[in-house]
Amino acid sequence: MPILSLLETRVLGVLVEKQRTVPDSYPLTLNAVLSGCNQKTSRNPVLEVSDAQAQTAIDSLKGYSLVDESSGGRASRYAHNMDRVLRIPSQSSILLTVLMLRGPQTAGELRIASERMHNFADISSVEGFLDELAERPAGALVIKLPRLPGARENRWAHLLSGGPAIDDVPAAAVSGTDASLGEVAALRANVSRLEAEVAELKAFVLRMASELGITP
Repeated sequence: MPILSLLETRVLGVLVEKQRTVPDSYPLTLNAVLSGCNQKTSRNPVLEVSDAQAQTAIDSLKGYSLVDESSGGRASRYAHNMDRVLRIPSQSSILLTVLMLRGPQTAGELRIASERMHNFADISSVEGFLDELAERPAGALVIKLPRLPGARENRWAHLLSGGPAIDDVPAAAVSGTDASLGEVAALRANVSRLEAEVAELKAFVLRMASELGITP
């Protein structure tokens, strides 16, 4: 799996979410994808995505076979292939989707946030699918974060964008000399994710400059 940018995970998450919550409108047009990306509710962080940015993310996901394009009426429509590409069950796909759209969550929060897409029997069922994603032979897709001070449950984060953002990990877990190898690996993966996003932005700027006839 490539390391996806925040916008790419947002687009992918929107496609999975809308397939299950508004099936009559699926596959989605670019405008529908854009609307889902810029929702003010059930999104963390809240984004302000432009048409061009959404299209660039879609094109990138198409290159990874995570999104397919089809013609429907006057506009192109887009559908995801996440379950097939990652070879995971739909329940796992839904949990990943909530993590991509809402950020780190506890198993209990994930169960509630997933209700419109799938009704998990109990928290143990959610934890079972999370454990499978974390122990996946082809590579972990989620990670259990260190428990926050005063919290009763650990939160989970997806790894489609590399390691979790530093803000998602308690300072005590990444400071001093007691950091575990897993935490160090997560930080290194986060650096790789940021480097990939910078490279993507540079490529986008160069492409726009070329189209406008500007020398950057």
